Amino acid sequence: MNMKQKIELEVNGKTQEVFVEPWKTLLEVLREDLGLTGAKMGCDDGNCGACTVIVDGQAIKSCLMLALQARGKQILTIEGLGSAENLHPLQQAFIDHFAVQCGYCTPGMIMTAKALLDEKPEATEEDIRENLHGNICRCTGYVKIVEAVEAARDRMKKRDI
Repeated sequence: MNMKQKIELEVNGKTQEVFVEPWKTLLEVLREDLGLTGAKMGCDDGNCGACTVIVDGQAIKSCLMLALQARGKQILTIEGLGSAENLHPLQQAFIDHFAVQCGYCTPGMIMTAKALLDEKPEATEEDIRENLHGNICRCTGYVKIVEAVEAARDRMKKRDI
């Protein structure tokens, strides 16, 4: 018995058609079916934030969302944020402020920060720290990450992004 359902997802501005089992997560569809490997499987229970993507403007841990729940929603992954030629200010700030070590958590951190700055462009250091609490980094500590988000915030205000 085939339990797969056909769904359309809008990922990084493009409509994608996939056939999914009802139990398949958004993370699995992004990685396995669409080849978008920026979101990482870390803990598989929503604690680490490595799988964070933006769904309808909200930072969502894609390992906790069923793909069927994402039907009709706008999904943004790290792959849709910038390009190699034109990095998003958050991506550039993470490089400039040495906020990247192994890089495993970085896409989730950046997507969480983007959702925050989109909602609250004047986010304070306290706002940033509070918002990133669901993202775990074992390499950098959080000082450089917070500095990078603050720098991106300031750059985005100047450029009105």
